[in-house]
Amino acid sequence: MDQALLVLTNVPDLECAQLIARTLVEARLAACVNLLPAVQSIYRWQGQIEEATEITLLIKTTSQQADSLQKAIVKIHPYDVPEIIATPIVAGYAPYLQWIAAETAKDNHA
Repeated sequence: MDQALLVLTNVPDLECAQLIARTLVEARLAACVNLLPAVQSIYRWQGQIEEATEITLLIKTTSQQADSLQKAIVKIHPYDVPEIIATPIVAGYAPYLQWIAAETAKDNHA
């Protein structure tokens, strides 16, 4: 089975979060996307300390889809340099991990 991944990205608002989530799931690049509202971010950008309230997306996918998923996020994302971080899911409920793999399988694409 392909390696399951948890991909994180932050976006500025709910409309953007919903657009990215729906786009990824419809394209079978992600099996599921959770939106976590009201994350407070403090970061350095272009020499300045910035603060922003953002929405975090928790994206469940596989390593097979990682490159295409990243390209899709970058295409839609409003930030110049969006945060896109992937981490392997090293353990989990086997039926759920199998579902992620099935929902993102290339042979399922229309």
